[in-house]
Amino acid sequence: MGLLTILRKQRAREREMRILILGLDNAGKTTIMKKFMGQSTDQIEPTLGFNIKTVEFKGFALNLWDVGGQRSLRSYWRNYFEQTDALIWVVDSGDKERLAQCSEELKKLLSEERLVGASLLVLANKQDLPGAATVQTIAKLLDLDAIQSHHWKIFSVSAMTGENLLDAMTWLCEDVASRVFTLE
Repeated sequence: MGLLTILRKQRAREREMRILILGLDNAGKTTIMKKFMGQSTDQIEPTLGFNIKTVEFKGFALNLWDVGGQRSLRSYWRNYFEQTDALIWVVDSGDKERLAQCSEELKKLLSEERLVGASLLVLANKQDLPGAATVQTIAKLLDLDAIQSHHWKIFSVSAMTGENLLDAMTWLCEDVASRVFTLE
C-alpha cells in the first residue's frame, strides 16, 4: 500500500477539508465566511492577519482560512498553502478598476506548486450592487477557461444576502471529495 493511499484513507476517515479564502482587500472574504457560518455581518472590519473557523457542512469538517488581502499581506499568503484542498478566490464585482489586478494575483496563486490540483471556487461577490461586473465578464477577465491545473467553477454571489453561497460551497465540497476522498 503506497503512502498516497494511506493518506487518502486517513483523510477519508476524518472527512476534513482545508479551504483557503483569498482575494484582494475589500472583496468580501470575511463577510462571506461569516454569512456561511451563520454569524452576524453587521460589523465587519478589514482582516489584518487571518481568521480560522471550522464548520460542519454536507458531512465534512471545513477548516476555513480567511486571510487578509491588503497588498502588504499578499506576500504572506504562501505561508498558508500547505495541505490546501481548495482555494476560494473572492472577487469584488463592483470594483471594476481592480479586476486586472485581481486577475494578476490569481494567476500568481495558480502557479504556486503547493496549490496545484486544489479545487478553485471563484466567487463573483457583490452581485447585488448596481453596475456590478457580470460573471461572464469576470470569467473572461480572469481567463478562467485557460486554467487546466485546477478544477474550477465561478458563482455569482452576494455575501450580504447569502445568495448562491450554499450552492457554491456544495460544488466545492463535491469537487474536493471526488479527488481527495477516493479510496483506491
